[in-house]
Parts: sequence; structure tokens; C-alpha cells
Amino acid sequence: MKKTLNFVLLDADNSSNSEVLNWEQRIQIALSATQGLEYLHYGCKPPIVHRDVKTSNILLNEKLEAKVADFGSARFGLTDGDSHITTTVAGTQGYVDPEYVSTHKLNEKSDVYSFGIVLLEIISGQPAIIKEEETIHIVQWVTPRFVRGKIENVIYPRLHGKYDINSAWKAAEIALACTPQAAIKRPTMSDVVSELRGCLKLAHSHLKRRNLRTESFTASTTLPSNILESETMFDPSARSLPLHSTI
Repeated sequence: MKKTLNFVLLDADNSSNSEVLNWEQRIQIALSATQGLEYLHYGCKPPIVHRDVKTSNILLNEKLEAKVADFGSARFGLTDGDSHITTTVAGTQGYVDPEYVSTHKLNEKSDVYSFGIVLLEIISGQPAIIKEEETIHIVQWVTPRFVRGKIENVIYPRLHGKYDINSAWKAAEIALACTPQAAIKRPTMSDVVSELRGCLKLAHSHLKRRNLRTESFTASTTLPSNILESETMFDPSARSLPLHSTI
């Protein structure tokens, strides 16, 4: 049974009993979605611009593999020599490229902007349009926290700090790099795929270190007390690895 990413994120946020996607799952979902968009932009001839990338158009199967869905608004993209195509604006409020809205000029970077919003939702748990005392766009919500160095105030709180801080910073940087007002300042989808792979690698390395420390602690608790007290048989300093170690 497939569920939308939007449903999974909202269900976890609205129910304390729902299973929360961990950090590694979130980045893996983001990566697989970008790989689908990269194929549309570079694997199809002519390329395809989706025009309505959002969490409700990303489907997840039982293995949490992401597929981009709903191509009702899709348009063929640029051919050789073209910088854009001119078309009636389509998309969803909060996700649609602001430059495309103002100029009606469409290219692949419009999907990059929309995906940046999706990535911000994945890492923060906030919707694209946040309704608190006043309505605010997610980019406006994230940016000041990011600039002040408060990444812990950006990441979804129900993760309870169980993520690699470097991976978190990188994910936020990638998302914000996708969302400048000017399309020319945004990366390509291939760039995003490459950066998210690095982000996932950091997350996996952190998870391995955490599991290694847990396994070391579990093993130590099962040893007889006389062995634990023997410095020649057990060295407590070997129970954890420095953060810069490669595993």
C-alpha cells in the first residue's frame, strides 16, 4: 500500500502513537525523490518539468521508496538553444517558483525550487505555509533560525536530537540553496542529488558510530564485575570512537 509523503509527515505530527521517520529515512526519501526528478530533467528527451512537486505528489511504498507522481501539470522542458518556455503558471501555493509566477518563464529550476520546499518540510516537519499567529512561508520560518546557527530549532523536534549535526546542517543548506527568488542562483537537480548523497553518507556514518557505542556498552554490561575492574582486560577508553574516525 502506497502513502503520500504528506500523509506520513502529517500523521506523525498529529498522533503521538504514529511512528516517526528517523533522520536517515528522511534523507533517503529526499534522495530517491530527487533521483526521479533528475531523470525527468536529464533522462527524458525532451526533458520534462513536473511543475507541481510537493509532498502530496510523492508516493512512498512499504520500504519507504519514493516515487514522484501526478504528471497532470507536467510540460516538456527546454530544447537545445532555449533558456525557458513561456506558459500559464501551474503549481500549488507555497511550492510554486516565485520567478515563474512573475514572468511565466518555465525551466527545470522551477522544480528545483519546489523540491527545496519539500526538503524543508521533510527536515523540519513544518508545512509549506505555516499558520501560527500569522501566516508565514517555510523559507521565512527556517532562514532566521539557520542564520542564527540554531539548527536544532529547524529539525523536527520529535527526532529528539537523534541525527548527525553535520548532516542536518548540510540538508538545510541544500534546501535553502534550492529556494532563491532568482532561478539562476539555484543548483541543478543533478547537483542536489550529489549533495544529498553526501548528506546521507554523513547520516549513515553517525548511525554506525552510535550503534557501535551502543553495542560496546551492551557488551560491557554483560561482563563479570571482576573483569570490568581489570584495566588489563578491559579499556574503557576504547568504547567510543572520535568523531573524525572513519568507520
